[in-house]
Amino acid sequence: MANALARLARTLLKQPTVPATLREIVSASIQLVDGCTDASVMVVHRGGPHVLAASSSLARDCDEMQARLGEGPCFTAASHNVQSVRITDMSRADERWPSFVRGAQELGVGSMLAFLLFTDLADPKQPNLGSLNLYTRDPGALTDRSEQIGWLLASHAAVALAGANSEENLHAAISSNRRIGEATGILMERHRITGDDAFALLSRASQNQNVKLRHVAEQLIETGRLPGAR
Repeated sequence: MANALARLARTLLKQPTVPATLREIVSASIQLVDGCTDASVMVVHRGGPHVLAASSSLARDCDEMQARLGEGPCFTAASHNVQSVRITDMSRADERWPSFVRGAQELGVGSMLAFLLFTDLADPKQPNLGSLNLYTRDPGALTDRSEQIGWLLASHAAVALAGANSEENLHAAISSNRRIGEATGILMERHRITGDDAFALLSRASQNQNVKLRHVAEQLIETGRLPGAR
């Protein structure tokens, strides 16, 4: 694990942009944290929550639900400076977030963890709070060890993301994520496919055309055509 975290630290520092850093963080969470099958990063920026990276529609939908409700582990960690929050078994009632727990059960979430991310609590000028969020469909799959590894991962991620994070970069990342979300929605409706499959189409077009994902999304939104599609 120490070797894996050391490799991750080097990988994160090599990333050229905030979105690239976030994708590595989400991917590493699934690879390194016991029981984690889905992951995401949420930020609370200028008073509003934004999902900046998600490995799947499950993670994104759960984050966005918390943003709408204004409650849940991710929202609590990011908004109230809580180091980590865990729901071991989503099938049990939780008085802290009753509406969220009911919604998460409907989405198929069995257990989750949220970690406070990239904030300096000693610096009152640091307004951008976020959370690293880990999900699984299996109740009890996220254990004490999962929480320990997740916190180590979140700490490494916080350092790398703080280095890449500026007001300009964060604003650009939020804007880019919105456009990608719009394009994903267009493909879902057009082809009657899931969010994950729609995102995969965008990603393949980006790789095949050697064009950034955001630019592929913008072209689809503006022209109705997916670059490289026949």
